[in-house]
Amino acid sequence: MLSDISREVRKDILYQIFSAQSGHPGGALSVADILVSIYFELINEGDKVILSKGHASAALYAVLAEKGLFPKEELASFRKLGSRLQGHPALHKVPGIDAPSGSLGQGLSIANGIALSFKLDKKDNVVYCILGDGEINEGQVWEAAMSSAHYHLNNVIAFLDYNKLQIDGSNDEVMTIAPVADKFSSFGWFVQAIDGHNFDEIILAVKNARAQDKPSMIIANTIKGKGVSFMENKASWHGTAPNEEEYKLALDELENGGGL
Repeated sequence: MLSDISREVRKDILYQIFSAQSGHPGGALSVADILVSIYFELINEGDKVILSKGHASAALYAVLAEKGLFPKEELASFRKLGSRLQGHPALHKVPGIDAPSGSLGQGLSIANGIALSFKLDKKDNVVYCILGDGEINEGQVWEAAMSSAHYHLNNVIAFLDYNKLQIDGSNDEVMTIAPVADKFSSFGWFVQAIDGHNFDEIILAVKNARAQDKPSMIIANTIKGKGVSFMENKASWHGTAPNEEEYKLALDELENGGGL
């Protein structure tokens, strides 16, 4: 079941960040169910996935390892000197990474380029692009959004990991993105809002998106730190590693169901 996979992925996210004593647990835990749905249910051969919010790399590595693209034992090297599991995904290092990311705001532009190449090559593949809600404060995102619509890139399916928090606090306090659905609609996108932790809703939204003649934005309402009660909805866990006591408590919650 996807829920069982997600639980293992969340445990591996925490394992990586605890081992490194560095990383971004809040946003990695919030995006986990989206990545699990894509890689274990939705992706077709030739499709591409861009984690534009690259600081959530621990989630992507955990999913790729769960898929068997590299040994899970390697997760212990996360963010360590000489490791290919860098803090932000790097191209040509880890199997399954389709684009480098981490300098926020660039992922959608990359997705557009890949989607255009699919059109030129007459391929029916899609590009999944996962954006952070704080990330879309970047102006380049909106330039890319205009381009997606202008070129009728119905093979771009973007997810907004809408956990409402960023490094300095809530989105509304730092730089509000509301009304985000109306904004993407006005830019010519097909927009859906879903529960980003509900696998059925994620899968249905992608099926709906694939039937459109325009780019799709799936606004996934998520919980920062999802699955670990003391991390949930706390901006302080954006980029903080758990200590040993916190790590053990988090694992115990996940192994016993937690908030999942």
